[in-house]
Amino acid sequence: MSASPKQLATLRDQLKAEIGSPSTNLQKCNQLLAQSKIVMAELGAFTPTPGKPDASVLLVARDILETGVYYSVRVKDIASFERYIAQLNTYYHDLASVLPPSPQMYPLIGLNLLRLLSQNRLSEFHTSLEAIDPEQLQSSTFIKQAVDLEQFLMEGSYNKVWSTRSTVKGDEFMFFYDILINTIRNEIAGCSEKAYEFLPLQDAGTLLFLKNTEEILNFANQRGWKVNPVEQKIYFGTEDSNAVEIPQEQIITQTLAYARELERIV
Repeated sequence: MSASPKQLATLRDQLKAEIGSPSTNLQKCNQLLAQSKIVMAELGAFTPTPGKPDASVLLVARDILETGVYYSVRVKDIASFERYIAQLNTYYHDLASVLPPSPQMYPLIGLNLLRLLSQNRLSEFHTSLEAIDPEQLQSSTFIKQAVDLEQFLMEGSYNKVWSTRSTVKGDEFMFFYDILINTIRNEIAGCSEKAYEFLPLQDAGTLLFLKNTEEILNFANQRGWKVNPVEQKIYFGTEDSNAVEIPQEQIITQTLAYARELERIV
């Protein structure tokens, strides 16, 4: 039996109903997505061109791909998320003159911008921004949120990035936001290891945006830091096997000798 537009629409409806259910069965969503992809391939929806397949089929296919993006975040599959976004770019840009705008377009573009920030892929972030309607940079809260976060990162205002947590809406956005915070946290940790020998426990927690002692101790363990519970301090204790000990006394003696020689010459 050959694939039909009606079959694709039925799969779309089942998929959206399942992912919108209070008790979503993610395994069933995966099965519905797999079946939908087979039908989409047979109908030519993966390589669409204006006029082929029919616009009604393209609309259904776009719905399915958008649902696939949300499914990918639910199962924390970033590689799958990237593939769905790449496929949607054809629908959002190449077929813009054929299809009506999707209400999910800018939320998903904003979500993808946040994903790029969380992976520190700033050149791709700016390339993606260039393809966005300038009006949407300010009018779309999803786009503006990502733009503001990037600005805070460029300023080094990590506290502003952290303070926006309460304004992030949706589990999908929070998923990438938490990855972004973890990326920042590890960046700060790396700098701290080079700048300090130790830090008070609570100061380290504040610096790294960790909410309680348990989180601080878990993070310290991940980084291989030593915690002194009596002193309430974290010792970074990073040892560099290539480090060379500087003979301070020898350098001071030689410097003083050079200074005396200069005095005699003058």
